[in-house]
Amino acid sequence: MKLKILIPAGVMLYEEVSKVSALAENGSFTLLPRHIDFVTSLVQGILSYYSEDQEKFLAINEGILVKRGSEVTVSTRNAISGDKLGELQQAVRDKFQKEDEQEKKARSALARLESDFIRRFMEIEKYGQ
Repeated sequence: MKLKILIPAGVMLYEEVSKVSALAENGSFTLLPRHIDFVTSLVQGILSYYSEDQEKFLAINEGILVKRGSEVTVSTRNAISGDKLGELQQAVRDKFQKEDEQEKKARSALARLESDFIRRFMEIEKYGQ
């Protein structure tokens, strides 16, 4: 079966695989080529797959998995690939922590913009009367 990983920037991975394992809200599961068509939401975690008799890993930050026919498509906001879990764990920690910090900064900037907008709007009302 074909595994396609989609991220906002495009197709991250498109590879022939023999098995896909992932984590959904209600637990982990494994898909084999003759598995029934399937749709589920994925939680943040590790997605593993076998390609060329080698297990490979992807850390994903939530997503949707659709198995239709012989194709498994995963759409996620963010994914990091790795061959070894230890290295992948450190890469995930670094990348997701950096993104969390950037999100906090963006939220803080937005809050400042909103409060500035409200303050200026109140000044306009005060002097407009």
